[in-house]
Amino acid sequence: MDTTASTGLTFRDATDSDVDALVALIESAYRGDSSRAGWTTEADILEGQRIDPEGVLAVIKSPDSRLLTVERDSAVVACCQLEHRGDHAYFGMFAVSPALQGAGLGKVIIAEAERHARETWGVEEMHMTVISVREDLIAWYERRGYRRTGRMTPFPYGDERFGVPQRDDLQFELLAKPLA
Repeated sequence: MDTTASTGLTFRDATDSDVDALVALIESAYRGDSSRAGWTTEADILEGQRIDPEGVLAVIKSPDSRLLTVERDSAVVACCQLEHRGDHAYFGMFAVSPALQGAGLGKVIIAEAERHARETWGVEEMHMTVISVREDLIAWYERRGYRRTGRMTPFPYGDERFGVPQRDDLQFELLAKPLA
């Protein structure tokens, strides 16, 4: 267990017993009315679920992934997925409790994720995908050193495990950041 004393945060790997809390956290950060308390909401572009228990459990069980769980005062307040993909790491499933968004917590968590990927796997680059119409979120990542690559992948229309799109122009853009 890794504790960052200056922020009062504890970082640890998720376990099977965290699945329900993590699903609730991720859903609250992105979907439904509760997500509107924070700035990361996708409620205007996607309805339905963001993640299901099987998806969270798959990340926890994957030998090349780690689901970093962030606690403050023994409560889960954030999470992110790190996956080792050869010469780079993938950053995903990032969620911060809507009540805590905008206070600098995200910056601390992404820095810890980058440090872990660099030191544990020796990777020199972090990748992520972001829905391309999320300009405010992409700008936040750009301020953290990520760059838009222009490489797009289609949104999985028709697969309700990822939500029900409210518009027809959704796609994912690959963002990348050197970690050296």
